[in-house]
Amino acid sequence: MRRNIVRVPGARSLGAIMKDLSPDCSPLQPSFCILDRSWCRTRPILTKVFVVPPILRLLRPADWVKNVFVLPALVFSLPRMVQDGAEIVPALWATLAAVAGFCATASGFYAINDALDAKSDRQHPVKCRRPIASGAISVRTGLVMGVLLPPLSILAACSIDAGLGWILLTYGMLQVLYNLGLKRCHGLDVMALAGGFTLRAAGGAAVIDRPISVWLLLEVFFLTLFLAFIKRQCDLQTAKNNNAKGWKSPAGYHDEHELDWGTGLAGGLAVVVFVMYATSGHAREVLGPGSEGLVFLTPFVISALLRFHRRAREGASDSPLAALLEDRIMLLSAGSFGLGLVGLLAFPDLREALDGILMTSPE
Repeated sequence: MRRNIVRVPGARSLGAIMKDLSPDCSPLQPSFCILDRSWCRTRPILTKVFVVPPILRLLRPADWVKNVFVLPALVFSLPRMVQDGAEIVPALWATLAAVAGFCATASGFYAINDALDAKSDRQHPVKCRRPIASGAISVRTGLVMGVLLPPLSILAACSIDAGLGWILLTYGMLQVLYNLGLKRCHGLDVMALAGGFTLRAAGGAAVIDRPISVWLLLEVFFLTLFLAFIKRQCDLQTAKNNNAKGWKSPAGYHDEHELDWGTGLAGGLAVVVFVMYATSGHAREVLGPGSEGLVFLTPFVISALLRFHRRAREGASDSPLAALLEDRIMLLSAGSFGLGLVGLLAFPDLREALDGILMTSPE
């Protein structure tokens, strides 16, 4: 059935909204709001009133989606928790509290980073839109937000779980080191970013008091190392596409081939480690027989990584959320992976059937 498409005057596109939420994101296309006629009476009203104030943009709410790395410990522990008769709802609330803690802590350091980098950000064609670099918010306000949010979130985390509090404190110390100098150290900057995401995964395990596989931690590290290289590549390509000669990478990245090598190495290791986790004893312990069926999801992982790399070479946004909204193949890969993972977690018979295809035997 053919869909009726109309242009709504004055309606803000989803791309414009995402641009407000994440000032580093390039505008999403199309630039006008595409609506079915059945939506015309409601959706324009929502998009018109959705105006993001600078103080909220400073916290980068679109980047909160990155805290999804807190969830793997809970997701992969669900089958075992159901089998053991453990209470899932308290674990879910504790995990959501951990996500909120990392969101608040990260937002505080985003504000500090923007305040310290305001001068160089003004030379970048995309980063110049950040609230402090654009002059919408003062440097002082950014520093105050950055000083207040992390300690408050760490104290709140300690009241929920001491282990989570210590992990958040470690994450905060890593971010302090990053802002003080690691972000200007070639190679160490991307590893520091990946280390922060690995701490998120560890925090998710600590708050529900469940063990987490070293393979799963390594998977998070290499996957986010890949994303960190992608971010550097996007920054460099965007600056070149816009002829921003006044901007230079703080860590000294200037060679696209070097970044290609880094993304290839990290992406390849992420795929290998994913397969290693799928066939590990820990996966069999938490998922039960047939956990090796996870290897059938590997093609979707490879497809998503390849699309991310292609987008980076084109100078597109490095935001995972923007990638899902802009790239249909990326959305299809991520959706297929998610559906496959849910199927494997929820249906033991499916795991055993795939296990039979692989001709593996229980230990």
